[in-house]
Amino acid sequence: MNDFLPMPDENGYFGEYGGQVLPPELKAVMDQINDAYEEIRNTDAFKDELNDLFTHYVGRPSPIFYARRLTEKLGGAKIYLKREDLNHTGAHKINHCLGEALLAKHMGKKKVLAETGAGQHGVALATACALVGIDCEIHMGEIDIAKEHPNVTKMKILGCKVVPVSRGTKTLKDAVDSAFEEYLSNPADFLYAIGSVVGPHPFPKMVRDFQSVVGHEARAQFQEMEGKLPDIIMACVGGGSNAMGLFTAFLNDESVEMVGVEPAGLGLDTEEHAATMTKGVKGAIHGFECYNLQDGEGNPLPVYSIASGLDYPGVGPQHCYLKDIERVRYETADDQECLDAFMTLSRTEGIIPALESSHAVAYAMKIAADMDKDKTILINLSGRGDKDADFVADKLGL
Repeated sequence: MNDFLPMPDENGYFGEYGGQVLPPELKAVMDQINDAYEEIRNTDAFKDELNDLFTHYVGRPSPIFYARRLTEKLGGAKIYLKREDLNHTGAHKINHCLGEALLAKHMGKKKVLAETGAGQHGVALATACALVGIDCEIHMGEIDIAKEHPNVTKMKILGCKVVPVSRGTKTLKDAVDSAFEEYLSNPADFLYAIGSVVGPHPFPKMVRDFQSVVGHEARAQFQEMEGKLPDIIMACVGGGSNAMGLFTAFLNDESVEMVGVEPAGLGLDTEEHAATMTKGVKGAIHGFECYNLQDGEGNPLPVYSIASGLDYPGVGPQHCYLKDIERVRYETADDQECLDAFMTLSRTEGIIPALESSHAVAYAMKIAADMDKDKTILINLSGRGDKDADFVADKLGL
């Protein structure tokens, strides 16, 4: 059996993925962040403050819900939802944003910077920064600003500076580039709070650690509800933070199958997708080694997904390692399957999911009917669909 607990190694590698593909001066800054994180992560003061906020601010633990009507409609395996959509700010993102904001405060930083795609990371970070009293600046592609306008409004209300990004595809990858450039202008006073398990070490480790509360809760809750572990757990994968949050607690449970669901967009046979694990190759992006979608010269390709939070050309390094050792299986759902799942869950259970999360729901719907009725699927419902409701309504003519 693989022992996953010590990962990453001291240089930030999960197997051959991760690390710090950075100039020496920036590597020194990342090492300072790692040192600060390691200094406080296991202190009673930090853990007590974060756990208190999880309980009394976020509303943890988030419940597990048995989707009875969806299960009956599909006629196969029992489907359960880990309700991260019920967290304060509406998604799993608040879990790591609180941790990063507390770290920035501990390090004496004057501003926290980040990118956002769907806006959930932006809203969560703006919320956390307002709570701890530190300035926040979020970079967001112009297409995503138009598509996810309710979240933009929330960020501004929370006192965050929102920087529109008009370069390139005007979406998540370009927002990452823009935010990172601003960060490089003053890394001594700024903290770049990466929004997923991506980027240079120590961010894949830190974000995973903060998100692991999802899986630890779910593992205990499911056993209490069903008297056993789930047969399959699944989550959508863009950068991969909500998936790693769920998967981490189950990695050593060999009976539990794990599935990450990527966006196939308009089809894997087109250029309009963001299926990094399915179609990508090994290389470096944004300061770390991972599978990524790139052209013949090694440059990141433009990517697309109906879900703004999934259209990233790379993926977390731990996901890459888990794919290579075949501990996690990576599948896809396309835009139409995503929309169908969005509407089906809304109308069978009264739960409007985020388009990101709908990819995982879509794949569960695809396989559940062919499974025995005593089998179970646990989906990380990573966010709610308030931000997507107007976009979906316009697209479907509702």
